Amino acid sequence: MPVPSPCVQICTMDEASGLCRGCARTLAEIAAWGTLDDDARRAVLARVAQRRAAQGEGGSAGGARMPPSAQKIRNA
Repeated sequence: MPVPSPCVQICTMDEASGLCRGCARTLAEIAAWGTLDDDARRAVLARVAQRRAAQGEGGSAGGARMPPSAQKIRNA
């Protein structure tokens, strides 16, 4: 099953963290997403999960929340 994008259509970058407020990815991760294979996409999602955990569950990485599709992958 393909790994879905974590994009939640809230595409603004937080200047302090350098992360998207919607999906908690860096600009480089967002730009590369379309060319990544599923293993690399899972690695990006793991980094996103680590960022969120470092800021507290339910907290924000620049205001971002993990979309349900990414939560399913994270919890798998």
